[in-house]
Amino acid sequence: MTSFVLIHSPSVGPATWAGVAGRLRESGHGVAVPSLLGVADREPPYWPRVVAAVNAGLAGAAAGEPVVLVAHSNAGVFMPVIRAGLDVPVSCSVFADATVPAERGETPVAPPEFLEFLRGLAGPEGRLPQWTDWWDKQDMAPMFEGAERLRASVAAEQPRLPMDYYTERVPVPGGWDDHRCGYLVFSESYAAEAQEARRRGWTVRALPGGHLHQIVDPAGVAAAVSDLAGIAEP
Repeated sequence: MTSFVLIHSPSVGPATWAGVAGRLRESGHGVAVPSLLGVADREPPYWPRVVAAVNAGLAGAAAGEPVVLVAHSNAGVFMPVIRAGLDVPVSCSVFADATVPAERGETPVAPPEFLEFLRGLAGPEGRLPQWTDWWDKQDMAPMFEGAERLRASVAAEQPRLPMDYYTERVPVPGGWDDHRCGYLVFSESYAAEAQEARRRGWTVRALPGGHLHQIVDPAGVAAAVSDLAGIAEP
């Protein structure tokens, strides 16, 4: 049995993966959805707590059984250190509308041009609003189209991250991508990331939609990540 580890962006919460997790379980797969809520509640560096949270979320997993990592959005920057720090082997890493990490060196959590936008949102205490409050309501509404009942639960668990979370640079262990990797693109905002994945020789699939498409179409996203991992669905 293949086990999937669905990793949410620290900007949101595990509810963003709930529907996909349910679909994968219905197909007979093991699923873990580690919670990264709270990883930025103490002083930096933050990335070691991301790795620790994923390991904690895998407590009880079958020893030695490989897992498929699936990261959404900003969680992509942590995939190399997650893979290096896990207590279980990784058979495949899938990036779902996610940042593609550097091949070596370091990956900035947010690019410099985006940091200026974020600094304009930060409060006097140095914390940002919840992610869904970064954007106009008319921009957010399409991301929940057909799944409006989930919007409240997704919004409620979002943290208010400190600005210095986004200025962190995450180390990239050498050889982190020496296994099967795939990219699942939802939105136009991540078209350049998908193109970079193609350049690296990864398999790329597209499910056109909003950045939270896994909420709107959990069945389609579950099937796509299974396909990228080379797993035939029953």
